[in-house]
Amino acid sequence: MKHTVHGRVELLAGAALVSLFLLSACSSDDHEAGDMAVANDSSVSTTSTGVTTTLAAPTTTGPAATPSLAVDLPEGPIADLVRLPIDGEVYVGAPEPYVADAGYVQEEFTAAGVATSYAVAGELTGDGEWTLEPDQEAEYLTRIVVRRPQEAASFSGTVMVEWMNVSGGVDADPEWTSIGEEVVRQGHAWVGVSAQLIGVEGGPVRVDVGDVPGSEDAGKGLKAIDPERYGDLSHPGDAFANDIFTQAARAIWHGHALDILVPETVVAAGESQSAFALVTYINGLHHLTGVFDGYFLHSRGPSGFPVLSAGSESADIAGSIGGATTIIRADLDVPVFNIQAENDVVGIFSSHRARQDDSDVFRLWEVAGTAHADRHLMGEATAEFVDCGAPINDGPMHVVAKAAFRHFIEWVVHGELPPESRLLELTDDARTLVQRDEYGIALGGVRTPPVDVPVQVLSGIAGPTPATICILSGSTTPLAAEDLAALYASSDDYTQKYRDAVEVAIEGGFVLEDDRATIESYLDATLISG
Repeated sequence: MKHTVHGRVELLAGAALVSLFLLSACSSDDHEAGDMAVANDSSVSTTSTGVTTTLAAPTTTGPAATPSLAVDLPEGPIADLVRLPIDGEVYVGAPEPYVADAGYVQEEFTAAGVATSYAVAGELTGDGEWTLEPDQEAEYLTRIVVRRPQEAASFSGTVMVEWMNVSGGVDADPEWTSIGEEVVRQGHAWVGVSAQLIGVEGGPVRVDVGDVPGSEDAGKGLKAIDPERYGDLSHPGDAFANDIFTQAARAIWHGHALDILVPETVVAAGESQSAFALVTYINGLHHLTGVFDGYFLHSRGPSGFPVLSAGSESADIAGSIGGATTIIRADLDVPVFNIQAENDVVGIFSSHRARQDDSDVFRLWEVAGTAHADRHLMGEATAEFVDCGAPINDGPMHVVAKAAFRHFIEWVVHGELPPESRLLELTDDARTLVQRDEYGIALGGVRTPPVDVPVQVLSGIAGPTPATICILSGSTTPLAAEDLAALYASSDDYTQKYRDAVEVAIEGGFVLEDDRATIESYLDATLISG
């Protein structure tokens, strides 16, 4: 199969990819054993100025062959990857320990190299058309996690590279939590990159969620959490995070860490703080690096990540929220899909300030009745420990996110434009708020059956507890009996209306047929009398 990235990268398939303040229950994941190939390819030489792009023919001396790749691979240094022991425990902050699906394996690698920081040339203008220039260099040794099909025949050719989220003081994979099911059922590979300093070295915890499972690891960093496995890691600071992320992607393009799988499409993804980071990456670095075929942004704020100078430590993401507003630059040559929860659009994040029109390379969905850190993203165990004075949001953001990602990949690979959606309706007062109906349900935006045929109000509005995690978690409030009686003549009436709404959502492309059972699980006729 032939694939071109920005008209210059060709691969030959010669061998048969919380949230800003998310702190999920942090777990040591099960590690899949098996005979795997060593990740490094000795025919690729990495330097601080470039990489020799001629790769040797597939070797038969190791336990698996090196993919045969064409010579015009992404230019520049690539991370030097070394597999960590398969009998160790991979640490990822997640609601549940990762258990590999049938036919999938999980592996972990150290990633070493010399990374470059960048300096701003000119101004960071609101149109996103930024100019960044290489500045200083520093050595790094971080890690990446790979979840991939074991067999080449099961691989779609697509690799999703997630910028791991560190807002809870640990390396977390919230985008995998949201759409991992879709990644697996399509046969994609997932790569999580520990791009930021806090995940490796430790540092500030942006929100205290209390005594929840895993909270004892918050702020420690991988090196302190498991010194035996991660003690040799070394991160020079977030000024170098962009280039660390780039070098990891180049390594994937060169066939490293994927065993016999040959990548044909490589996309970047990030949720919350990581989405902020990707905004800056898209606007300032995409045209310099050219390693990603598209970007999937989930819960961004109105601004981008700060562009740090060498010598800085971790980025001030809290300060970035109030930074200068920027849209995604309009002159991109790859697609960007941006999905936003209801309370991303107003409140702390106020992403409405960075709204922009849909185009041939940009799509925006704002999802009614959802929250930045909902019950699914947080996980049942953690959600039970978080007291917000009201049940946190239990909306189907993850269901819509999986549909969005399916459309995104079809867009990137086949050029099929995703469905457009109306945006949430907002007030035009001094304080921008979401407009709501008489029950408190948001108007406009992507609609789902639990929102349009409600038995409870799913909202981005928080419960009474003023903690930051609660502000981001929204709420779930049962409708009063008299309201239910006014809405539905009987439980059968409710059930029929709900199922009709399911058909509308699937036909509109906002819920996948594959997720019909999941969206139908929100149906609860027991609350309706008669």
